Amino acid sequence: MLQPDLVFLVLLAALAHAGWNAVVKASGARNRTFAVMLLTGGAVGLAGALLLPLPAPQAWVYLAISAVVHYGYYGFLLLAYRHGDLSHVYPLARGSAPLAVAMGAWLLAGELLTPLGVAGLGLASAGLMSLAFESGFPRGNAGKPVFYALGTGLLIAAYTVVDGLGVRASRAPLSYIVWLNLIEALPVVLWLAVRWPEGFVRGSGPWWRHGLIGGLLATAAYGLVIYAMSRGGMAHVSALRETSTLFAALIGTLILGEKGASPARRIAAAAMVSGGILALQLA
Repeated sequence: MLQPDLVFLVLLAALAHAGWNAVVKASGARNRTFAVMLLTGGAVGLAGALLLPLPAPQAWVYLAISAVVHYGYYGFLLLAYRHGDLSHVYPLARGSAPLAVAMGAWLLAGELLTPLGVAGLGLASAGLMSLAFESGFPRGNAGKPVFYALGTGLLIAAYTVVDGLGVRASRAPLSYIVWLNLIEALPVVLWLAVRWPEGFVRGSGPWWRHGLIGGLLATAAYGLVIYAMSRGGMAHVSALRETSTLFAALIGTLILGEKGASPARRIAAAAMVSGGILALQLA
């Protein structure tokens, strides 16, 4: 079990992760806000790249693949927030990713689940089904947030596997992380400079402020998780971190004022997803 101080830090990381998603969702210029977020991560990556050794040569192919997958993930996430609520999209996306990994390992690799794992899988799946079909079978525009959220979840699962292999191949996990942030940010610099040259050079527009806040929250969230993993069990840390699905549902309904089909039902479904993933990863 985790020590109380680590539990607090991981819960803070989960809140920060839900927080940066809320910043993106609430922003009036999501593409630009997200771009500045990536730039913030790239600045952290540049500082780390100057201080840390290079990853091993065999890790660079994973870095390239991961960057491509991440851009697909960002695109699906932004489309999900264009069509859906934070309290609906976030639990679907974050909850479906570990379920996809667990079910893939179960069906394809023969990794059997314990009774607690099966119970967790069932609970989280029930929560996701409740969210996906909260207004009946999703058709037309109602199906778009579900489609993009589940696509986001699959891409999260994909980059989780790629980065897991890449970190091992790099022989320097921190170096891998900072270079991934830096590689992801470089195309964004070019895109901003071409698309909004005046605002980019002056750093003007509310999207700069929103992006910086979101970028700092994202950096803090990941940094806290890395620190917690250095002191506690990885399974416990990663499981507790998935409470971010519940935080996102609460932020969406209580702070952003999202109504949806039923705010209480969304919060309950997000709690089921969080509890199921917690049981699944600790089984």
